[in-house]
Amino acid sequence: MAGVATAMFLVILDSAMVNLAGSTIRAGLGLTAAELTVVVDSYLVTFAGLLLLGGRVADVLGSRKVFLAGMAGYLAASACCALAADSTMLIVGRIGQGAGAAAVMPAALSIVLALYSSPAERTRALGIWGAVAGAGSLVGVFSGGVLTELLGWQSVFLVPVPFGAAGALVVWRTVPAIPGRPGRFDALGAVTITVGVSGLALGMVSASDAGFGSPGALTGLAAGLASLAAFVFVERRSPHPLVPPGVFRRKPVVIANAVMVLVGGTLTSLFFFLPQYQQDVLGMSPLSAGMSQLPIAVMIIAGSVAAPLLAKRAGQARALAIGLAVLLAGFLWLALDTTTAGFSASLLGAFVVIGTGLGLGLVNATATGVRDSANGESGLLSGLINAAQQLGGAVGLAALAGIAIGAAGTHGDVSFTTAFLGEAVLVLLALALSFLLAARSPRASDTAHQS
Repeated sequence: MAGVATAMFLVILDSAMVNLAGSTIRAGLGLTAAELTVVVDSYLVTFAGLLLLGGRVADVLGSRKVFLAGMAGYLAASACCALAADSTMLIVGRIGQGAGAAAVMPAALSIVLALYSSPAERTRALGIWGAVAGAGSLVGVFSGGVLTELLGWQSVFLVPVPFGAAGALVVWRTVPAIPGRPGRFDALGAVTITVGVSGLALGMVSASDAGFGSPGALTGLAAGLASLAAFVFVERRSPHPLVPPGVFRRKPVVIANAVMVLVGGTLTSLFFFLPQYQQDVLGMSPLSAGMSQLPIAVMIIAGSVAAPLLAKRAGQARALAIGLAVLLAGFLWLALDTTTAGFSASLLGAFVVIGTGLGLGLVNATATGVRDSANGESGLLSGLINAAQQLGGAVGLAALAGIAIGAAGTHGDVSFTTAFLGEAVLVLLALALSFLLAARSPRASDTAHQS
């Protein structure tokens, strides 16, 4: 478990450090706010688009083998990012990181689900999984600020490499080989969904600079929608679809993934906008901004540990709704905060509430989406829930960046209040969806399923 969880820790760690270094990367390479969004989204789009294929490959070839191959690719791409001399090379490296992570993450979660077979064991294991994610954020926000100030932004890509190599070695030596099952890969489906998400994201980023009526925005959005429609067409006719149609007849799976899309948009955009807000508006250094975000990471860990206990007492569906309600309160607090410089007790309160809501919400959404997986489909459902989070992150960040940059009224600036209110709206929509799940699942039956 420790070796496999290294994958989650490493990906979250690296993402957290990159977000802390965002303002420094922008200054060092002379990027606009929209160009920095492309650097972040290039990773997210590749990650989201290939996650379903990664889950399918893990099921067919064996999750241990796919985990090790994906980790090797991720680490090589991280080194490429560290050596980047311009935005183009950095974007290429980020795309490579996204492809590697798309193989690693569903394979790692598939290994966990294979090792822990009962619903109660899986819920506890997913609580550990979420706590590791919080630990990655905790270490990332601290070390990202330290490394950026002392060694420059390149170090945030280079330092994780030895940790990833150590984790891969542990998995190679200790995790038993998990055999795959016969099947093929739907490469055309992977291409169409990746192009679809890319088109939507790039169209929204283009709109932030030139408006939604600009040729770039219209072309990107049209290409994205057409490719997503093609994905649906391909999946219905493929003998080996990335997502078998029967999966979408399971109401808990559909609702959990829809919730994860919305929460993924809030999570990604929060850690993209927040460090810039702290450094560009509140005048904080990368180190102090990272230190001040530690309460968020600590409370993500606490919320993740508490999530299985809350699910056992209130039922999985109601636990998810409670977590989202807490998260909504935190985002509204942050959006309405009146701090003008440095850190404040009010910001601390908002960070504590947001971290708690994220821990509770992410773990219970993930548990709802994967807990009923049958033999041979753990990679599929884990890939699907991870893809939903990353797809939401890619499109949600692009949409909120376009709105926030447009609302600023000045080229290159960002309206952070608009961004935070937009995140609150996404959480509100997720909360409304969770009520559908809560209405479906009485507490008694939900609790019985947990035990």
